[in-house]
Amino acid sequence: MHGVRNNHSYSTALIVALRRILRPFVKLMLANGITFPFLSELLKGIFVEVADSEFRIGGKSSTDSHLSLLTGIHRKDIKRLRTYVHSDAETIPQAVSLGTRLVNLWTSDPRFVDENNQPKPLPRFCKEGGEISFEGLVASVSCDIRSRVVLDEWLRLGVAHFNDSNQVCLNTAAFIPANGFEEKVYYFSHNLHDHAAAATSNLLGNNQPFLERSVSYDGLSADSVKNLAEISGQQGMETLLAINKAAMEFEKNDNGKNEPQHRMTFGIYYYTEPVTPEEPADDKAENAPHAHGNRSLPE
Repeated sequence: MHGVRNNHSYSTALIVALRRILRPFVKLMLANGITFPFLSELLKGIFVEVADSEFRIGGKSSTDSHLSLLTGIHRKDIKRLRTYVHSDAETIPQAVSLGTRLVNLWTSDPRFVDENNQPKPLPRFCKEGGEISFEGLVASVSCDIRSRVVLDEWLRLGVAHFNDSNQVCLNTAAFIPANGFEEKVYYFSHNLHDHAAAATSNLLGNNQPFLERSVSYDGLSADSVKNLAEISGQQGMETLLAINKAAMEFEKNDNGKNEPQHRMTFGIYYYTEPVTPEEPADDKAENAPHAHGNRSLPE
């Protein structure tokens, strides 16, 4: 159970932060035709779900009156929303579920990586490279799906490409498809949820702090941010590949253990934009305690 601040003592800093955080989401919603009335109804349901699951008293399910008091939503709406079955279960596109296993294998199995631990370009068929081929890679994960089907989909999504020797190459940014909206939305949901959940847990201070660190600078030229993007991409991918390899080993060792299972997410991102001379009033307040260099949540 989480504690609740007094309804009349909202943190000004938190409100300012929420305004900034929500802007990219509002931009995304407007671009996809999601209007405020739809969002309002969606938020009502989420408020009720979270309040009922995270803010129970004595572990018991909350009454409609308690949820109304906690959320500010009218009791008749609470009753209606509680009878509606919501599902947050992630619908994983087939290209993602199979693709993730293939990418994990291609980037960590010694058979499929070179001396620099980079994914090897693979001959297309087993007749050309045996098991060290794209056909062999797919067969090692699933015997029910032809490698041609996977390759066509990966070429469409921009996950793979052919080199000059007609070998199949894994794009270094995999596995975030260059095309395919549903696939992108899956990673958008998964990655941002876990980042927000980690940051929220750190702010609430109820658990051991999660790793959440960033480096920010605002006095850079266009060439500098371009160079930093290349450095971040290269070193970030090296780190992701190392974590992926270690996680696969741990998962293999943990297989069959009679213990509760856990999941984890480790992510890296890079963002840049021009510094605008005039900022909205709330952003000025938000940026007041600004300093160059590493900025992170206190522990």
